[in-house]
Amino acid sequence: MTEISRLAQVRARLELPVARRAAGLLEGRHRSIFKGHGQDFDDLSLYSPGDDVGDVDWKSSARAGIPIIRRFVRQSNLNLVLVVDTGRNMAAVSAGGEEKSTVAVFMASLVAYLARDRGDRVALVAGDAERLVQRPPRASTRDLEVMLHHLAGMFDVDAPASDLDRPLERAMNAFQRRSLMILITDEARPEPQHERLLRQLRVRHEVMVLAVADASALTITGGPTKSPVRDVDDDLHLPAYLQQRRGLQRSADKVVHARRALVADLLRRQQVHGMVVDSSDDVVDRFVELLGRQRRAHR
Repeated sequence: MTEISRLAQVRARLELPVARRAAGLLEGRHRSIFKGHGQDFDDLSLYSPGDDVGDVDWKSSARAGIPIIRRFVRQSNLNLVLVVDTGRNMAAVSAGGEEKSTVAVFMASLVAYLARDRGDRVALVAGDAERLVQRPPRASTRDLEVMLHHLAGMFDVDAPASDLDRPLERAMNAFQRRSLMILITDEARPEPQHERLLRQLRVRHEVMVLAVADASALTITGGPTKSPVRDVDDDLHLPAYLQQRRGLQRSADKVVHARRALVADLLRRQQVHGMVVDSSDDVVDRFVELLGRQRRAHR
């Protein structure tokens, strides 16, 4: 492979203590829905023929007068599914000045890197209004590199518009086994029309949303630009002289805050945790915070 390894890029930017912390937090998301032998006690249950005699809790059995066994949550490696929005909105500029696609691929690479180190398998569902790509769960470094390079090649400013329902629905139908679903999109999504599918996905799987913040058309890279700004999703062209209007900036800020609140309320209703990053420099720290919040919520 002639291109730079994306997993190596993650490894180069991930300090070992942070990697260990993230991997440890991710561990907590992998409790099997099946019963069996593991480290975490689950509950007591009546002994049934075929149960391991070694699991009998003798003190509880003596008190109850019938055989009682201890059940444990079996640890197992689950599928981790990257559900990625590849609409042209993802080729626009992020709040940090990078292309949003660059940040999205780095987030996907980080999650894939941590999963690979745990021995988990990573699958991909990526799509927009006209394209839909699915790759089966794989665990080898080579397979993950191919997957990530394929994903990176799907982002383009001339790509079809976003349609988050399509990758969400494919993920819903293609993966019956309980998985960890990582939805990667921009800060404007998921929208109210995506809530039904998100709810269904949440019932069956663990779901997290990783989003990239949009650059303001008025303050790209921290200040007004000298060139007109074009919206990739609409025909809006913003002349340079309008970028100096403070009133326009205040109005734009209100719209952004209202949109963020709408997405945050939707995620809260569906008990889905998420994060929003400005650039790839924010990804590692925010992801560790996100895993910590999710783990505390499940205690």
